[in-house]
Amino acid sequence: MRSLLCAGVAVCAGLAPLDGALADKIKHPIAVFSGLDKITGRIISFEVATDETVQFGTLQITERACYTRPATEAPQTVTFVEVDEVDAKNDYKRIFSGWMFAASPGLHGIEHPVYDIWLTDCKGGGETIASPESAATEPNTPPPPPENAAPAPKKPASKPRRVQPQTPPPPVDDFGDGLPQQSPGPVEVAPPPGFKAPTQRPRRPADDPDSLVPPADIPNGRPSQRFPGDGF
Repeated sequence: MRSLLCAGVAVCAGLAPLDGALADKIKHPIAVFSGLDKITGRIISFEVATDETVQFGTLQITERACYTRPATEAPQTVTFVEVDEVDAKNDYKRIFSGWMFAASPGLHGIEHPVYDIWLTDCKGGGETIASPESAATEPNTPPPPPENAAPAPKKPASKPRRVQPQTPPPPVDDFGDGLPQQSPGPVEVAPPPGFKAPTQRPRRPADDPDSLVPPADIPNGRPSQRFPGDGF
């Protein structure tokens, strides 16, 4: 009985590496991310190619590898990224370096006081990579650099590609033609409720500058003030 039990354990131990060998992975050249700007509340989707650096806000994301699994395996989408934060003095600070899993963005995403970034998918032509029997089901993290290694060089002077929210397309009608855009006209402000405009009093002749007679045109006296013998 003991021999049969030992034989069963040996068989199970021999089959264990085969399960790991079935966990093949597909390498993709592009990783798809989603970014949240907590100040504006906008969420945008952007793509990063392998070894490309894309800037989202003050963060620079460099994608190193993106893997998925075949359809016959349990779905798993992972990517290895390096995220640096750039301050006003153009100094770089590494805030994240490791694997991100699309299945659990809350646990493996990048959390920042202003920005959140998480993996959504891998795309592009895939290259199937067979996992060795000794490989684990999850991808291995690259080994850390030795203690006496030189510090990482500063980022190159070339500017990374920036990603920004796209403006919505102009409205079109049912036939696909663009609608004329109306320029905003002046805003008409109505009087408040219950307001009565004051009535204008009629203008007197003396208030009209055109009805005034210059002093040189005033006659010597009114007809009622003329006396006999004045020659009139």
